[in-house]
Amino acid sequence: MATPATPLLKDELDIVIPTIRNLDFLEMWRPYFQPYHLIIVQDGDPTKVIKVPEGFDYELYNRNDINRILGPKASCISFKDSACRCFGYMVSKKKYIYTIDDDCFVAKDPCGKDINALEQHVKNLLSPSTPFFFNTLYDPYREGADFVRGYPFSLREGVPTAVSHGLWLNIPDYDAPTQLVKPTERNTRYVDAVLTIPKGTLFPMCGMNLAFNRDLIGPAMYFGLMGDGQPIGRYDDMWAGWCTKVICDHLGLGVKTGLPYIYHSKASNPFVNLKKEYKGIFWQEEIIPFFQAATLSKGCTSVQQCYIELSKQVKDKLGKVDPYFDKLADAMVTWIEAWDELNPSTAPVPKGAPK
Repeated sequence: MATPATPLLKDELDIVIPTIRNLDFLEMWRPYFQPYHLIIVQDGDPTKVIKVPEGFDYELYNRNDINRILGPKASCISFKDSACRCFGYMVSKKKYIYTIDDDCFVAKDPCGKDINALEQHVKNLLSPSTPFFFNTLYDPYREGADFVRGYPFSLREGVPTAVSHGLWLNIPDYDAPTQLVKPTERNTRYVDAVLTIPKGTLFPMCGMNLAFNRDLIGPAMYFGLMGDGQPIGRYDDMWAGWCTKVICDHLGLGVKTGLPYIYHSKASNPFVNLKKEYKGIFWQEEIIPFFQAATLSKGCTSVQQCYIELSKQVKDKLGKVDPYFDKLADAMVTWIEAWDELNPSTAPVPKGAPK
């Protein structure tokens, strides 16, 4: 039997999984995930014992651990919401992160072959993005593709890829009103494409099949204040995506979407979702124009500096929409302070300080 090839980025990537249940779903992912280190963020009751299949290398954090590690700054980590996953991003020491939900399974391509989602994410992250000029053959760095006629040669080097946003077969990532109107709709379309999202274009980021370069964009991957005690839910990943995209555009980094697909097995309750999303559905009509118009000063050269400046704009402009955004803006600052405490080597050096 041939010796299997060493998995890509085996020692440079952590897999972050938020959960409230036993992680039996890992059995299906064993061929792909077992070589990697897992960070499991347990939501809900910290006294509940979460069972992890044997043979996986993992560390598990519950709410008590989060409170112990962050102290008062733990207030920035959501409770009773999958937004708690971003704590895993903060405590990781690896260059790359892949995060997946526990109701996501291995999908099959149109030929019936199992899709190694993690491998495709790594390929996306390790190849450049092209945010400044759209290539009509999509990702020019994929095998069998290239830049089309008329594509500026000065832009063909591309820029570093910060985010790889994957998609889902079966249960699509719909909001509650769409779920209610189309309760039986399933996504069966497999589109064999990876696209760079153009500069200046926002997108609704979904956190259930997502990878990113933690060194390039980690501090911006804050999933906000959601769930218990908050007036909104199910906007955690999208909030992170909007913040991240504005910062990537400012810093000249790329965001890709498309492959890989996972199989999303379970539709969440649309009535529960509507209760969580209700205010967000109205607020997003203010939030989206805010992010579309957001600009960052030239002096912001690190992700942390960008994020702090963005938090001030959130407080100034979205604070008028609802007091929740004042609270969220403060939490954004707390998040960066906590990130820098746990990751001192990534904190920007103050001007005039010795390097």
